[in-house]
Amino acid sequence: MAITLNLVQLLGNIVVISQAVWQVFIVLVPVMAACIWYQRYYSASARELARLVGIAGLAVTYGLNLNSLQSNIIWFICNVENKIISVERILQYTSLPTEAPLVIKDNQPDSSWPSFGEIHIRDLQVRYAPHLPIVLRGLTCTFTAGAKTGIVGRTGSGKTTLVQTLFGLIEPVAGQILIDSINITLIGIHDLRSRLSIVTQEPTMFEGTVRTNLDPLEEYTDEQIWKALEMCQLGDEVKKKEGKLDSIVTENGENWSMDQRQLVCLGRVLLKKSKILVLDEATASVDTATDNIIQQTVKHHFAECTVLTIAHRITSIIDSDMVLFLNQGLIEEYDSPKKLLKNKSSSLSLLVEEYTRRSDSGFGN
Repeated sequence: MAITLNLVQLLGNIVVISQAVWQVFIVLVPVMAACIWYQRYYSASARELARLVGIAGLAVTYGLNLNSLQSNIIWFICNVENKIISVERILQYTSLPTEAPLVIKDNQPDSSWPSFGEIHIRDLQVRYAPHLPIVLRGLTCTFTAGAKTGIVGRTGSGKTTLVQTLFGLIEPVAGQILIDSINITLIGIHDLRSRLSIVTQEPTMFEGTVRTNLDPLEEYTDEQIWKALEMCQLGDEVKKKEGKLDSIVTENGENWSMDQRQLVCLGRVLLKKSKILVLDEATASVDTATDNIIQQTVKHHFAECTVLTIAHRITSIIDSDMVLFLNQGLIEEYDSPKKLLKNKSSSLSLLVEEYTRRSDSGFGN
């Protein structure tokens, strides 16, 4: 219908123009021909453009998918790399030399060992790895049974290394440690470590209950556990809790304060009743009040035990029977604190003077 109308209008226009101004056709005919040609060319170009746009759209669509796939592949590769690190660590650990056996049946100490707690150190030399320098360079000394010895020295002097060697964490390159005349390198590490006690700088508690944290192997009665809690002044605190000994302890003991956690660690060694106790900067993470509780508990309940104290505060070793001063893996001084403090030029005197000066200036602990 619309086409017919347009044709009628076109013919009418032609008739009128031919009667009035026929010369117009000289220009009109070429123009119409040009318009027809252009229309055909435009239609062909439009079809080509549509085809090209379709290809571009397809490319964009696949490009977006490619970006997503690339992200997934990169994430997968990174995840595999992280997992491979775990495999590398396992392979690395399998190549490490193993510790001594837990138990050496042919050389087990008596069940009462150590009955005295005397420690002889003879020309002890220790290094952490074959390619590293010697850290303890020939220590020779004796910790008398029942004596309280403070071990002091600046960072890197060998204090912690000595403790690690005592517990069999590091094997000596030369020399030996004798506990009640038994060479500790000749017995199983379980027999060694189970007979010694230690309270470290960082208190450790496990997810469970108060009972399992104090007695994880279920070796003691409730009466003994309560007695240990009273001795370390935690009895009243535990009695306030709804579950008492079965009160919940969260992971890492987060529902207990740092001071309380350290007192729980003290309660463990009170239950164990070892003849040898090591305090490895045990008061470094606690306040002064808890420090006093630990010092008084050790003084009263470990009076007959051999106690080795690696000092964090100089005041914690002033009352010791002996002081061992280490310097770069060597024994610089080993005597009673009274004798060492009388000598104003001794290393201990100089250290106490420095500690006092720092305390007066507000930098001490």
